[in-house]
Amino acid sequence: MACTSANSLLQLKGSSHHRPVLNFRRNIATHYSPGFRHQSPKHFVPRNKVTVIRAVAIPVEPAPVESVEYRKQLAERYGFEQIGEPLPDNVTLKDVITSLPKKVFEIDDVKAWKTVLISATSYALGLLMISKAPWYLLPLAWAWTGTAVTGFFVIGHDCAHKSFSTNKLVEDIVGTLAFLPLIYPYEPWRFKHDKHHAKTNMLKEDTAWQPVWKDEFESKPLLRKAIIFGYGPFRCWMSIAHWLVCHFNLKTFRPNEIKRVKISLACVFAFMAIGWPLIIYKTGIMGWIKFWLMPWLGYHFWMSTFTMVHHTAPHIPFKYSEEWNAAQAQLNGTVHCAYPQWIEVLCHDINVHIPHHISPKIPSYNLRAAHKSLQENWGKYLNEASWNWRLMKTILTVCHVYDKEQNYVSFEEVAPEESNSIKFLKEVMPDYA
Repeated sequence: MACTSANSLLQLKGSSHHRPVLNFRRNIATHYSPGFRHQSPKHFVPRNKVTVIRAVAIPVEPAPVESVEYRKQLAERYGFEQIGEPLPDNVTLKDVITSLPKKVFEIDDVKAWKTVLISATSYALGLLMISKAPWYLLPLAWAWTGTAVTGFFVIGHDCAHKSFSTNKLVEDIVGTLAFLPLIYPYEPWRFKHDKHHAKTNMLKEDTAWQPVWKDEFESKPLLRKAIIFGYGPFRCWMSIAHWLVCHFNLKTFRPNEIKRVKISLACVFAFMAIGWPLIIYKTGIMGWIKFWLMPWLGYHFWMSTFTMVHHTAPHIPFKYSEEWNAAQAQLNGTVHCAYPQWIEVLCHDINVHIPHHISPKIPSYNLRAAHKSLQENWGKYLNEASWNWRLMKTILTVCHVYDKEQNYVSFEEVAPEESNSIKFLKEVMPDYA
């Protein structure tokens, strides 16, 4: 997640894979095309003889960017189940939205409050597990509780998109309360997140992750080292930097947003001023670490992982505004990734993410029905994966520095002598897909 004000550690992202990485909007005939060898047999025409030349239709191998087989090879290499073919330029986002059933946009109060019940119950269970678990089982308890509290984020996320309730005051209250355990200010996040949806994968404008800029990467040695570690080994917690840099600085918001931003900040600081001392008073500083800090770090693991998987792959380009196309960015530039079922339940299907980017008005409990419709009508254009080691390895070791031709260039190519942490990840991370 990158914020326009966070140009140091946060206006970064992506790089290319092994090198046959391509920009899907480009028709690059020089790429390697599997199973095709160019042959140019010699033809000898004897002198003093009349030769009749017939026109022969020679089948032309499709360019790799258009080849189903080539996309299958890329999918295998990157850890995807399917890499979608490029969406035609004449398809608009409205075309995709109107293809969805109207019922997927309907708000159901019972289903909405059921998500609150699931999150509250699973979070309470997690806290109980932490209180009872022996030390060697605490990591499992923290993993569960961190995932459960991520469900609170998803509830607030639906409130911000006005897809939780028909009562907007209820949405603002529930959204603010859902974000408090995460010490996330609701309104600042909402304002930034709306821009992410409006300008998904747009260079310098998307407020989620951005690619690393080469000139910034090469500007200062200390910053370069921080970027390599931030977008390598620590990338699954980079949302902490995004949270800190992008949501507490009043100068980054418009004048008409300031009042609501201040209210959200007051709520967060009140929670910290009252909640943290109470936790420490009852359980001590180690209790604060056990019951709050570790689940919070677990939440940020999912926040970072979900966000980068949603929009990061060697074949998914970031584009400048003049080249950017809304339908291509939302349908072609968003990834559907399936996680283990318990994660999907606790996180309210937030990773059924393509329909959410087609229309944020779709409630989380309707995302699966909407995705099924997209598969039926636009299936060949979708990027789909199941969460796996190869997918994560690709993102962490390849998707780094912005490159117009290749989409991404790895830190290893730009600064090989300083990229030992990336080499380490390549060696130790499994390659299972």
